[in-house]
Amino acid sequence: MNASDRTPADLLRSALAADPARPLVTFYDDATGERVELSVATFANWVAKTANLLQGDLAAQPGDRLALLLPAHWQSAVWLLACSSVGVLVDVHGDPADADLVVSGPDTLEAARACSGERVALALRPLGGRFPQAPAGFADYAVEVPGQGDRFAPFAPVDPDAPALAVGGTELTASHLVARAREDAAGLGLSAGSRLLTGRAYDSWEGLSAGLFAPLAAGGSVVLCRHLDHLDQDGLAKRLESERVTNTAV
Repeated sequence: MNASDRTPADLLRSALAADPARPLVTFYDDATGERVELSVATFANWVAKTANLLQGDLAAQPGDRLALLLPAHWQSAVWLLACSSVGVLVDVHGDPADADLVVSGPDTLEAARACSGERVALALRPLGGRFPQAPAGFADYAVEVPGQGDRFAPFAPVDPDAPALAVGGTELTASHLVARAREDAAGLGLSAGSRLLTGRAYDSWEGLSAGLFAPLAAGGSVVLCRHLDHLDQDGLAKRLESERVTNTAV
């Protein structure tokens, strides 16, 4: 990764320039059997489309606060990087009543209704499927995002020293987030090409770092496992082998 990268979006751009075809996020849901693998290029395309939705259709601006009510999931990772691309602060599992926008999974819709701004819902179905019927008062992400542009350019430059992430009572600027991700990558023994398997939830910095930011900062990739406790030891050993895992953070 480039030493000059100061935002998560910068890290993604560097990854895309270095090797767009390599895997970046491999997601498992061990409650459903779902597996999704996204290359750097595919992940970046989802991020660009989501950032265009955020900036265009949802009229989000740098400094806006977005409550992200999603579990550890590949689409959650997309939203984290899309917000970084626009300059929107992501408040992970934050109070929707205090947010300008909210992004909700299917299990948190009632709580999300406290947000008076734009509301987006994700069904979190396999292959990014839509709701059979969009929840009232919400835009269905799976309906809205496919038609968005494949390239993104922010209306205003993103300030690396502006708040970018709030989680578990901690608020980080974009540049501080990148610095901590690099420190964590070193602590986890990650380097370019590393494959980190993690079952940590996206409800703490440690979970977000292992599940996205540290592998991205290192030039590695993540095997992100939801409901990993559903997998027995034999199944875990087979996954570690089949996914060529080099490091773990479970």
